[in-house]
Amino acid sequence: MSSQVHLTEVDALNEAVSNEVSENADFLSFELANELYGVDIKDVEEIRVWEKPTPIPRSPSFVLGVINLRGMIVPIIDLRARFSVGECQYLPTTVVIVLRSSGDNDDKMMGLVVDAVSDVVSQGDNVLSPSVGDSLVTPYLQGIVNVGERVMSLLDTDELLNIERILRNPI
Repeated sequence: MSSQVHLTEVDALNEAVSNEVSENADFLSFELANELYGVDIKDVEEIRVWEKPTPIPRSPSFVLGVINLRGMIVPIIDLRARFSVGECQYLPTTVVIVLRSSGDNDDKMMGLVVDAVSDVVSQGDNVLSPSVGDSLVTPYLQGIVNVGERVMSLLDTDELLNIERILRNPI
């Protein structure tokens, strides 16, 4: 797949996310080591083609570095490394989902490296169930929900973007 084709696909995804935010979609789903995850679509700033970020000295191994996004410095986290799932490979389908969380006095932004974006989905009548078990992912989960024949783990954007938690719990 050429980078031009991939760039066009990412542009189409960004347009779909923008359109869906104004409608009733709930989540952006993505793949991570053959598992399905999702984030609230309202927290998605944009989807970017994978590009190597500028490294940050002495940062945790899952913090790949930072990118400049329209004048804002955005840290880039590899979720595979953060959650210790699968081997970290950067393929043509690899993208960065840039999330924004509006806190008490500030906006936080962070890019999450994922294997591929899957779809924009609605929760519909599916019940959000509590997460099961204990893993490195559990503190970041809102719950799980059925999406077709698969189960999607819904991630909490505020917890994902909690820099204190990241620095306190380096893997």
